[in-house]
Parts: sequence; C-alpha cells; structure tokens
Amino acid sequence: MPSESLSGVAVSPGRASGPVVRVAEPLGEPASTPAPADPAAEAARIAPAAQIVAGRLEKLAETATGEAATILITTAAMAADPALVSSAEQLVKDQHLPAPRAVHQAAGKFADALAAAGGYMAERARDVLDVRDRLIAELLGIAPPGVPDLASPSVLVARDLAPADTAGLDPDKVLALVTEEGGPTSHTAILARALGIPAVVAVRGLLALDAQALAVDGDTGVVEVADPDAEVVTAVKSGAIEWDGTGATSDGHRVKVLGNVGSATDAQAAAEAGAEGVGLFRTEFCYLDASSEPSVEEQRKAYTAVLTPFRGKPVIVRTLDAGADKPLAFLEPEDEPNPALGVRGLRVAFDRPEILDRQLEAIAGAAQDSGAEVSVMAPMVATAAEAAWFAERVRAAGIARAGVMIEIPAAALTAREILDAVDFVSVGTNDLAQYTFAADRQLGAVAKLNDPWQPGLLRLLKVIGQAAKDTGKPAGVCGEAAADPRLALVLAGLGLTSLSMNAPAVRAVGASLAATTLAECEALADAVLATSDPVSARQAAAKR
Repeated sequence: MPSESLSGVAVSPGRASGPVVRVAEPLGEPASTPAPADPAAEAARIAPAAQIVAGRLEKLAETATGEAATILITTAAMAADPALVSSAEQLVKDQHLPAPRAVHQAAGKFADALAAAGGYMAERARDVLDVRDRLIAELLGIAPPGVPDLASPSVLVARDLAPADTAGLDPDKVLALVTEEGGPTSHTAILARALGIPAVVAVRGLLALDAQALAVDGDTGVVEVADPDAEVVTAVKSGAIEWDGTGATSDGHRVKVLGNVGSATDAQAAAEAGAEGVGLFRTEFCYLDASSEPSVEEQRKAYTAVLTPFRGKPVIVRTLDAGADKPLAFLEPEDEPNPALGVRGLRVAFDRPEILDRQLEAIAGAAQDSGAEVSVMAPMVATAAEAAWFAERVRAAGIARAGVMIEIPAAALTAREILDAVDFVSVGTNDLAQYTFAADRQLGAVAKLNDPWQPGLLRLLKVIGQAAKDTGKPAGVCGEAAADPRLALVLAGLGLTSLSMNAPAVRAVGASLAATTLAECEALADAVLATSDPVSARQAAAKR
C-alpha cells in the first residue's frame, strides 16, 4: 500500500477513511460561435432555463435544514436573478452570442464584481459560478457538473465544491470531503461542519494523487493514501453536543457564544441555534443592489428585521464595510492600484462622514424599534485616533456603546490604546490573517497561510487578549476561527471574552467551552503558542 500523504487546511473535525469518488471538473468555456440565426429566439431560451435551475435548487432546499437550506434558497435566487438573465439576453442580442456563451460572460462579470469586493462578498463569487455552470448545462441539454450519486459511503475528492453541492450532501454517504482549492472561510467549510463531515481544503497536489482510497483527518489536515481493501472508517468525533445555552467554561468563566449574521434569515437561524446574541451584523446587504444610497428609513426597516429575533439581547452592528474595492456605485470610487490596501471600511467615512451619520441614525432607530441591545463597531480601523473619531460620532448619534474591528496588525499591536478610546473590540481573524501573512484569503494557493491555527496569528490575538484584561473591556472574535470548537478553547485561554460564528457552529462551540475549565484553556493556549506551524499547533491541542 502507498504511504504517500499530503496536508491542507483542516476545516471540519473528525477522521474517516474509505474509497475515493472524484467530483467532475467544472464545465469549460462554451463556444462563442456559431452566431444564432435568430438572436431574439436564442435570447428567449435563457429565462426559462434559469427558472428550471432555480426550481431544482428550491426543491433541494425543501429537503434541507438550517444553513444548508439557507444557502440553497440563496443560490436559487441567484439563478433566477433578473439582472443576470437580462444581462445575458442583451449579450445574445447585441453581440449575437449563443445563449450558453452569453450566460458564461454575464455571470463572469457578476462574479468578478463580488471577488473585487473582498471579504465575505468575495466568498460568494463561487456561488455565482455554480449557478453559471448549472444554467449553461441546462441550455446545452447536458447533466450539470457536481457530486455523482454515491452507491456506498465514500471520500469525496474535488478541485472545489459548489455550495449547493455541499448543501445537498448526505452525511450517511459522504465519509469526508477533500478539495485542492478553497479556504477556511468558504461555504464548503461552513457546511461540512454543519453536516458533521470531516473536511480538509487547500490540499495542493490532491488531484495528481493516484489513490483508490484515502484516510482524512479533519483535526490535523493530513490526508493519506489508504489501503483500498481496508475496512471503511466512518467519521470519528468526540462526544455528543450538549449545551445549556450559556457561554461559559465548566468553572463558570463567561465567554459569550454569539452569531454572525448578514440578513434576517441569518438572524433567525442564529437565534434558533441558541446564540446568546449577535457578535457581527454585516450591514452590506442593504446597499449591494442599490444604485443610490438607501434612505435612513429604508435602512432602519431593513436593520429592524435583522435585530428583532434578538429583542433584549446584545447585537453588535458593523457599519458599512465598503470602499474602492466594493461594487457600490453611489460611492463613486476612484480606481486604486491595490484596493485591499486603499480607501475601504471606516476610511470611506473620513471623506464622506454624512454617509456614516445617516447609517448611525438608522441603526439607532432600528434599536428602538426592535428592542435589541445594540452596539456599533467600525471596520478597517488602523489607529487609536481613528477609533476615537468613530466613537465620538457613534455617541453623538445616541448609541451608547462604540467599538472597532481589529483586522490590521497595527491595530492588534496597539489594542491597549484603542481600547482606551472605545468600549470594546472584535477581531476579524479572516482579514487579520490575510494582512498579517500578505496572503489573499480568496486564493487557494496561499490558503495554508490563512489557517486560523497559525501561531503568528494567535500571538497577535494574545496581545489583544492581554489588552482586554488590562483595561477590563471586552475583546471578541468574529472571524471563522471562532467556529472551531477546539480553537475556541485556545481563544478563551488567550483572554478573548466572546466568540461569534455562523449558526451551525454555535452549539458545538458552546458545548466545547462548557466541558473545559479556564485553566485548561489557558494551558492549551500556552501549548499552542509554543509551536511554530499550524500542523504542530493542532497536534499540541489534540494532546490535551
């Protein structure tokens, strides 16, 4: 039996081994010729095909629950998006392209816009490409790419998995997921955890590996060639999830377990999962489809819908995370050579403070309407002076608590001074890792650098945790690092006081904290900080 092994980024815990089933590669680019004899008739094929694809996804959503159902419904809405259909139809009429080619080009523009947006929105570009491939397959009359029917429990191997494919997986048939691309914040990672399927992403060289069977360790990220004749091992994980709904260690040290939300649907899912509140409410959904800035009343109504499920509970609202790298036309952004390092987040408000003030007015109104205990934080803050400027405007708007996100290494290193200026901080570990390691979080080739178990990242978090202890103010984590039940213990040991995550991870993280003392968390953190790479960090954590 071969002894070859590879490593990637572990994104869903557990271990399993068994026969490999490879997922077909995505469709190639459809031809731009021959030109249709009747462009109007050719364009007319697109809308019905989009409705068929949307209908299939909606039907699949009816059989799913929680985050999986939400993602399938969202993907179905993308498939039926009038803007996408109209754009493709126009390409057929204006450029005489075949319908499949027109869809390919139109969807590509939408995906590029999301990718340029960075952060959470960039992660949704994969959803658009999935819709594109499904729609093109329907127009060509062929089966869409995706996961084949599994006759027996298998390890799925793919270049990447579309969110809708992941959401539709049967945990009884899928032993583990392994992909060559993807990253720790992808929908594949989030859904694998929700479904309880061990998963490793960003495994370089995976598709070149000639293996009939694989052993997958979703705790360490190691993937090994296995004996195809060996007994199949189904997912092996630690005990059942039992949690009383209060975020705390077993000896009573409070670590709030909160939800990350970006819509009313997300908020309802987080509430149903047992989240004690919201640690990150992304407000961009209110702006993305707007050709002009939404009015205060429009914003107030939209925010109220998200806040209402958390009446009487804490909710941290993040102000608009936009700028030259976001597709928001009303901001009239100038071209920048490197938008990720340009005018984004709070930096937009320095030149356009009226936009921030109107959003704060809407948030304050939504807090009154919903009864939620609302705090506000700003993204992309680099210095204590910027934090103080923001806090002054928040309090002037009648909102009592102001905080900032720590996503820039300079902010982490000056966390003590920043906490002197605001009431709390929240660490966006996804962006903090990206900026710390100079590694685009969307690029699979550098995904290992963005692994939340990187000791360099965790040492920055220790600086923040110590600043929180020194000032007696809260410091939370709202990046994907908080969703890992084992890493959550490390974060608590580093001094972080709240953890915020997508709904599927809430109960597992709460249960993990409840089974561990604060002293054990601190010892775990010390052991991990003494390592030099994420694999060693995970191994150190697994020994305790």
